[in-house]
Amino acid sequence: MQSSNGILYLIPTTLGDNEPLEVLPLSVKKIVEITNHYIVENEKTARRFIKKITPKKSQPSLQLHVLNKYTQDQELPAFLEAIFQGKNVGLLSEAGCPGVADPGAEIVKIAHEKGIRVVPLVGPSSILMAMMASGMNGQNFAFNGYLPIDSHERKKAIKQLEKRAGDFQQSQAFIETPYRNDKLLADLTATLSGNTRLCVACDITLTTEYIKTLTINEWKKTSVNLHKRPTMFVIDR
Repeated sequence: MQSSNGILYLIPTTLGDNEPLEVLPLSVKKIVEITNHYIVENEKTARRFIKKITPKKSQPSLQLHVLNKYTQDQELPAFLEAIFQGKNVGLLSEAGCPGVADPGAEIVKIAHEKGIRVVPLVGPSSILMAMMASGMNGQNFAFNGYLPIDSHERKKAIKQLEKRAGDFQQSQAFIETPYRNDKLLADLTATLSGNTRLCVACDITLTTEYIKTLTINEWKKTSVNLHKRPTMFVIDR
């Protein structure tokens, strides 16, 4: 018997301030058009995205639950209650794909525990797009999130990632808070071996997109401004 419950749709968003339908398929627009219940990181930016992709959609009809670092775990199951009333719920990331390097993963986990159908929609992922463009090992790679802020611990982590890349033939991807990108690039060039390859993938999908893979020795001769620009870093041996 077919379930009368709704569906949890994982709805990707743009990676920057560009037109949604330049990087998102029409299937995303169609789901947003029929969905009024959402779980979002930021209500203001979520409403702006929904309005941009479906200008005629009634904003007062939207019911948004906010999921961020201040949300308590015990609040999460209630965010999915509309599904058991036959309504679809959309999970929106602040940028890119929900559930990947994103707090929405916890909602998806709960959905599976409750037997809710989960449907991921196609959209841009900075991790995958950086790997695609890096020329590095796409068969075996790891995403490591943020490196330590402390200078000593960060350099230690960089050397560990370099060793892992060599020992396991596994590309190592990571990110930094955009205003610390230039400092991280300086630490990478100062810490990694000269023949280690580094890909810097910045402003992916935007008109200012910058993607380049060079050895560390070559990066030492290259100047680029990454300040406040969303950037993925990937190293390989």
